[in-house]
Amino acid sequence: MWYVYILECPDGRLYTGITTDLKRRLAQHQKGTGAKFTRAFGVRRLVHNEKYPSRSAALKREAVIKNLSRLQKERLFL
Repeated sequence: MWYVYILECPDGRLYTGITTDLKRRLAQHQKGTGAKFTRAFGVRRLVHNEKYPSRSAALKREAVIKNLSRLQKERLFL
């Protein structure tokens, strides 16, 4: 199972990524060993996640989410 997730940074920025182990990946982001973006801006909380059966499907959804406006992304989790 693959997960697409959105994290909120302390300054309100949103980060979108994919993983097979959401708990482990969130811990990596929080420790500062995740993506460059979250190392630079930190992580406040996980705000959204979705499950997909394959890496391909998760990557496609990640690309769609990354192209959404901030308002559209917020509609996913508010």
